[in-house]
Amino acid sequence: MDRRKFLTLTGTFTGGSLLLPDFLYSFGSQTTTNLVTGEQCVVFVQLNGGNDGLNTFIPFEDALYYEMRPKIALSKTEVISATRGMAFHPALTGFATMQQSGDLSVIQNVGYPEPVRSHFRSQEIWQTAPTNQEYLSDGWLGRYLDLQCKDHQPTAGVNLDSIDNLALKGEEPNSITVKNPNQFKTKSKVENDGKLSDNPQLDFVRKIASSVVEGSDDIQKALSKSATSDVVYPKTGLAKNLEWISKLIKGNLNSKVYYTSLGGFDTHDNQLAIHKNKLSELNDAVFSFYQDLKKSQQLQNVTIVVFSEFGRRVKDNGRGTDHGTAAPMFVIGGNNRGKTIGSNPNLADLDRGDLKHEIDFRSVYASLLQNKLAFDSTKIGIKNKALEGLF
Repeated sequence: MDRRKFLTLTGTFTGGSLLLPDFLYSFGSQTTTNLVTGEQCVVFVQLNGGNDGLNTFIPFEDALYYEMRPKIALSKTEVISATRGMAFHPALTGFATMQQSGDLSVIQNVGYPEPVRSHFRSQEIWQTAPTNQEYLSDGWLGRYLDLQCKDHQPTAGVNLDSIDNLALKGEEPNSITVKNPNQFKTKSKVENDGKLSDNPQLDFVRKIASSVVEGSDDIQKALSKSATSDVVYPKTGLAKNLEWISKLIKGNLNSKVYYTSLGGFDTHDNQLAIHKNKLSELNDAVFSFYQDLKKSQQLQNVTIVVFSEFGRRVKDNGRGTDHGTAAPMFVIGGNNRGKTIGSNPNLADLDRGDLKHEIDFRSVYASLLQNKLAFDSTKIGIKNKALEGLF
């Protein structure tokens, strides 16, 4: 069996628990070596569907914004936390508070050359970080973990979702996908004869079996050690995922990368209502997470990155917006400088009706790897210079 297909079968815990065939339990556990980059970790929140950046962080002083979006523009009286001609959507009160506290940076006009407007392919480009849009089977974070972990470490990366994330896929099973950590429990008794077989695929199965058990044990230990929080999270899927991540961080799981996502941003129709609801869900979940980390004095060690696979077209379609290109990214915590990086969107200089990207997303990745994870991004094929001024 192909090892990647096997990873999909055994490395994903979409039901929150996993029953393994008995024969897997005869294979030995392997000693793992913790990562050595300190207490820092990065949490990614991926907004699936193509979030409308122009209606998220709004150029409210630009007359062209209102001219090109007569049906969906946010009025000057609605937007909040205005600065340098930009302001937040009124649903993003928590984002505004984090910005005013110096804990949130906005990176303007993020994208990549020759942008793709397909959801699947653009997400794949963001998740694999290729040099020239070549197709890669490993994710950029998976490649990082392959090099950073001396031996496979099951929970070096944790994906809180119901499906695997390509960004975390590497040659070794150094990440794990879990829907409900509290219910993710496996048999912990594993016998180890310390021997490899003559069959590489069988040895890979053994490694996966060990990874499953070790990952389950590590997660349960972290949850048992996590301090109780007085922050009340909203009852939404994203909020629950971020609450789990907070518990794992406070329980010293020592994962370097956490990943989760929120869908529903493909706003071709009825955008004003749909986008307000999605941004409210995002805001309330992320702000609760932020407050939890701040109260537990973990915020300086945790960097939260919010992004989408592309923005929307500048001109509305009468009901909403169609697939576009560049959009803002948001970075919270991790002792970021709390600045707006890059120029305001230039609505007078478009590429076939779309924003021109100013900052390559791979330069943001390079900055995260360099400044937060003490890692040289060129080792995983990211040639872009690290974005300056973020940390």
